[in-house]
Amino acid sequence: MGRQLLHKLENLTKNPQSSCLKKMNTYPSETAECHTILGTQSQSDSLFAATPESFKEKKNIEVRTRHEIIDINRSDKKLTIKNHKTEELYEEDYDKLLLAPGAYPFVPDLPGIGIIPSFTLRNIEDMDHIKEYINNHNPSCCAIVGGGFIGLEMAENFKQLGLDVHVLERSEQVMKIIDPTMAEYLHEQLEGNGVHLRLNTSLEGIDSDQTLKLSTGDRLKVDFLLFAVGVKPKVELAEKVGLTLGETGGIITNEFMQTNDKNIYAVGDAIQTFHFLLKTPKRVPLAWPAHRQSYIAAKHIAGEPVVFKGLLGTSIAKVFNLTVAATGLSEKALKQMEFDYKTVEHSGKSHAGYYPGAENVHIRVHFNPKDGKIYGAQIVGGDGVDKRIDVIVTAIYGGIPVHELQALETSYSPPYSSPKDLLNIIGYKAENMIQN
Repeated sequence: MGRQLLHKLENLTKNPQSSCLKKMNTYPSETAECHTILGTQSQSDSLFAATPESFKEKKNIEVRTRHEIIDINRSDKKLTIKNHKTEELYEEDYDKLLLAPGAYPFVPDLPGIGIIPSFTLRNIEDMDHIKEYINNHNPSCCAIVGGGFIGLEMAENFKQLGLDVHVLERSEQVMKIIDPTMAEYLHEQLEGNGVHLRLNTSLEGIDSDQTLKLSTGDRLKVDFLLFAVGVKPKVELAEKVGLTLGETGGIITNEFMQTNDKNIYAVGDAIQTFHFLLKTPKRVPLAWPAHRQSYIAAKHIAGEPVVFKGLLGTSIAKVFNLTVAATGLSEKALKQMEFDYKTVEHSGKSHAGYYPGAENVHIRVHFNPKDGKIYGAQIVGGDGVDKRIDVIVTAIYGGIPVHELQALETSYSPPYSSPKDLLNIIGYKAENMIQN
């Protein structure tokens, strides 16, 4: 996501008071989009939103690749920078500093790691390494450790390349951010497409004969591993120079993206912000938060402050022929916090059933039974999942209660919806569940 952050700062170059803004660690994009073009080399350039040359030409922003800030003198506002091309060290002054260091893919420390080829997928280089291995070694079988978004999307891509795919997930379900009943649809989809789904299973190590040792006692022979078990924020520099870290491991920021040093801002995967509904600490390493945080930081630096309102953790992914999307609090989270809640569900067609191509869509919405405040939602199905989860996100941010979804005048034409949209029906059902 790093490549997407700088353009939010375009207006700062026009602000004489911020003429010495610096950005830490400009490297190629950290992106999940890599998986979508694993088998198509010619498309890889499309993942880059810009080049150093285009930034200079179009926005008058200097981008220094292969340069790393290795120290920050906060009292004197000086940076110590290493040029990795020449190994030279030099200093730069700053007025305001924006940290966007991103995150590392997490790889567990297991016995035998390195005996067989192992990969992560976090950036373009990772994708190139995976493609090079597949092209040069013609593997037939792989294991993916982790059943989250990246793991499942990569399972689809590897299957399309003709590989025998095993997904190892230590929990009872994939996609732990969704409810178990919704995850069942994904289990069926994965297994129906030939993926070997091993739930309640973790990788314990690799034997010298290149066999995986699983927690179930089984042994599995594969050609390579992909670790997709999450990311860790890159906070070593921030911690070194005394910036405060939070309970999620990220750099603590306020509503303007400032750290505990008012002249140092931080955005993206490395920071801790807060939950929109709960106001509790939250870290969301996704693209939308990074873009929004960049705008908030830029506006504050430019003297036009806009307040950051928090995050719901809205996400979406494609799993073979299904789309899965979620926002807000899951049923598990609500139970852990002992919230009083109810759940309204509906399954229907993505558009008018008589029009060709209608697909099943399943919706679950959790809400406060007293006033209808929406706590969270999940949708799994075919076409139209994205637009409906976005409507629910809008309702949460706008304070629209669940039963008022019935009143939304959604657009209707047989190829796109029904006279009563699925979300309208959710609203009608919820009305009868509100405590009067």
